[in-house]
Amino acid sequence: MSFSPEELERYARHIVLREIGGPGQQRLRAAHVAVVGAGGLGSPALIYLAAAGVGQITLIDDDVVSLSNLQRQILYATDTLGAPKAGTAARVLAGLNPHITLHPLPARLTPSNAATLLTPADLILDGSDSFETRALVNRTAVAAGTPLLSGAIAQWEGQISLFDPASGGPCYACVFPTPPAPGQAPSCAEAGVLGALAGVVGAMMAGEAVKWITGAGQSLQGEMLLYDALWSESRRIQLRADPCCAVCAGRGKGR
Repeated sequence: MSFSPEELERYARHIVLREIGGPGQQRLRAAHVAVVGAGGLGSPALIYLAAAGVGQITLIDDDVVSLSNLQRQILYATDTLGAPKAGTAARVLAGLNPHITLHPLPARLTPSNAATLLTPADLILDGSDSFETRALVNRTAVAAGTPLLSGAIAQWEGQISLFDPASGGPCYACVFPTPPAPGQAPSCAEAGVLGALAGVVGAMMAGEAVKWITGAGQSLQGEMLLYDALWSESRRIQLRADPCCAVCAGRGKGR
């Protein structure tokens, strides 16, 4: 699959990177990434995935644009208030890069449709804001053997990790097996969130996706990156697979 002159110029800054190059850019074009949630994390992640030339992007979000979204959800504008996020995001991304294929799905992810919507993807990015959705995405990813990049933000802090038990790492449920206790994990509406934090963590998710697709660098499998915007600090913690995990036990290497 050769690139057109326009594509060569568009992706030139990737192609000259030793760790990506032409072969890596080809892998990006051949990849299919599903993004759950086109909100605070999904917005920057989707923008950079589209700009990077990921060939197919499925975006799943059943919400509409509200005024409070505009403080951090950079895919949307005042004149899109009340519009479905999935379709609006797809139009913006198509304008950014006409060489990719977008699958906007204005649907709520449920146990009955999750496998159908997520299994075709090579990689899943989860930027959803509820434990129930995160747990469902994780179960679906584990069953399909699909790597899952999960990100989360609250107030001034964010986290990101790659869960891939098929390659020997933990799954999301190994680390977060049960829902948080009431009041332990307040929503952004309750506790607030720095708008720029969504951009930082969402862009990190896109960067990790590009690395995983192209094979560049070291992934966050088995590690969680924590970022504190208030004190400008970041650290990594080691994650371990739970041999008794109710979701992934027996599915990974060496289990």
